[in-house]
Amino acid sequence: MSDTLALTVVDGRDLSNADRIAVIALCSRAFETDFAPLFNTFCEPTHVLAKLDGVLVSHALWVTRWLQAGSGPLLRTAFVEAVATDPAYQGRGYATQVMQTVQAALIDYDLAGLSTGRPGFYARLGWQSWRGPLFVRTEVGLLATPTDSVMILSLLHTPPLDLDGPLSAEWRVGELW
Repeated sequence: MSDTLALTVVDGRDLSNADRIAVIALCSRAFETDFAPLFNTFCEPTHVLAKLDGVLVSHALWVTRWLQAGSGPLLRTAFVEAVATDPAYQGRGYATQVMQTVQAALIDYDLAGLSTGRPGFYARLGWQSWRGPLFVRTEVGLLATPTDSVMILSLLHTPPLDLDGPLSAEWRVGELW
């Protein structure tokens, strides 16, 4: 068995059926839930696949979302989702390598964002917790999401942001954040 992790960035339209099945199975094991319903809500994802000897061991994806800090401009945001490592392979740094690959690929975005229950993992990679109130933009106005938490990663084109101010995202099917 090789110790070399093969990392590839794959547009969701080019994801093979075998890789799609492997991603859903990996995320289902890692999150201990049937991941297929959530997976099917991701609109035009880009995946990072981490394989060891051809076996998927770690994964992340991002989708384009439009975040707005306060009344500032809409920011084209790479919203990172489904960061997972197979439980049998955790603790080997694979998720860190996946996230480094994700971050390196986001040069055309204004901002990166994610929602997580493990902020310490992402903080050591440069992500910052959003401290201000969170909202989702709907057809009838802003919907407060006080139980959600979001982290952001400033990129080359990120304007100055007030992490204590309000942050909103467009409404979507599935998880709002």
